[in-house]
Amino acid sequence: MFELHKPSLNWSMISTPRGYFNGTFYDTRTHREHYRRRKNVMGHPLTMSNVIQDSNTTQYHLPLENRQELQFDTIAKICWMDVKLVFQMLNATPRYIFSHRWGYKQNGQWSGMINDLHTGRADLGTNCLINNKERLDVVTYTDMVAPFRVRFVFRQPPLSYVSNIFSLPFSTSVWVAIFVISVVSTASLYLASKWEASLGTSPTQLDGSVGDALLLTMSAVSQQGCFFEPIKFSGRVMTWVFFAALMLLYAAYSANIVVLLQAPSNSIRTLAQLAASTVTLAANDVDYNHFVFSLYKDPDRVRIYKRVDPEKGKGKGQFYDINEGVERIRQGLFAFHSIVEPVYRRIEETFLEMEKCDLAEVDFMNGFDPFIPVKKDSPYLELMRVAFKQIREAGVQSALVRRVHVPKPRCASEVSAFSSVGVRDLKPVLLFMLYGIAASVAIAVIEILIFKLHRQRRFQLRR
Repeated sequence: MFELHKPSLNWSMISTPRGYFNGTFYDTRTHREHYRRRKNVMGHPLTMSNVIQDSNTTQYHLPLENRQELQFDTIAKICWMDVKLVFQMLNATPRYIFSHRWGYKQNGQWSGMINDLHTGRADLGTNCLINNKERLDVVTYTDMVAPFRVRFVFRQPPLSYVSNIFSLPFSTSVWVAIFVISVVSTASLYLASKWEASLGTSPTQLDGSVGDALLLTMSAVSQQGCFFEPIKFSGRVMTWVFFAALMLLYAAYSANIVVLLQAPSNSIRTLAQLAASTVTLAANDVDYNHFVFSLYKDPDRVRIYKRVDPEKGKGKGQFYDINEGVERIRQGLFAFHSIVEPVYRRIEETFLEMEKCDLAEVDFMNGFDPFIPVKKDSPYLELMRVAFKQIREAGVQSALVRRVHVPKPRCASEVSAFSSVGVRDLKPVLLFMLYGIAASVAIAVIEILIFKLHRQRRFQLRR
């Protein structure tokens, strides 16, 4: 009994002894694994479709594997190095073509790399995400060669943009304690001033009213002086103790405010939080970002899609190249959708150490890991699948990835640096001032009305 197979359509038939049958079948094959018996394709040319979108210079650097311009098309370069090893393991002649998009179906026709596989121009392609079910009709996925993630990368907004930092230095119990102490102090000063007023008065003395006692207490809380003061020893001791206690609280409060003004928040963790935030949303100006946003129909993703790429007549699409996108990330309040590895490489080159500490990412596509696509029903599918797994198990694949990919930058130490304070950081204070002005104007109007009513009543009584 013999096995018959061809390494390719144009190759002559090859026969291999399988065994003989003499009442019982006797297997004489050296190896029973299909891969080990057929892995030699005898120089048959296999073609890979390489997707390049960052720079046309990749067409020169990729075949040479010279590690030049690694910031461009890192996924394609890693895939080519792995696939070339697979071709050597299979004794195949490596060939390559280039495409400028992964491939999407438009008007019933495939484009880019998927079209190369579908039409037979290529036998396998570059790693791509399994986020399009229609592709399963024309390609089969083998193994992950060059892992990559597609995310929104951004810096967490400052804490002052999402919270009232002027209430954060103290816990709720401390604020309640300050309020209780203020009430006790007002009552104590009122009783002391009442007693002092019964003994005699002076221009700077508290007149024994609740208003003067409250004014002195508020002056202590805000660390301001007051024209009125007690004149007796007991009242002055109470005033001094109250001012000293609040001075220590004021010092701790001021120190915390300085830290909180420069602290990042952790307010954006999910896609829903990103959609509801005021952060500018944008995407890398490459092929896949003009298609993937429209594939999802849930409310959060639709809101993000409309902000990144508004409908015609409703604004300009937010698409930028890597360099401009990363610079806008550095400036803050900007989320950039892209393959994160080239973004992180640019961040390592341009960001200060302190600017790397608040980097975050949110997954929009929520897809599986990327895999190498192979033409549907390819006779070399099983051969390449086993070869890819051997490269992966031997550690060659991870070594190539580490040579090219840049991981997420680590925050070695949170270095303190000067940070300017803007109007938005002081929004709660400005609102408090506006409320105070409005309240003072309202009180003044009420006082004028009361004064006029009293004067009119006195005038009527005289008549």
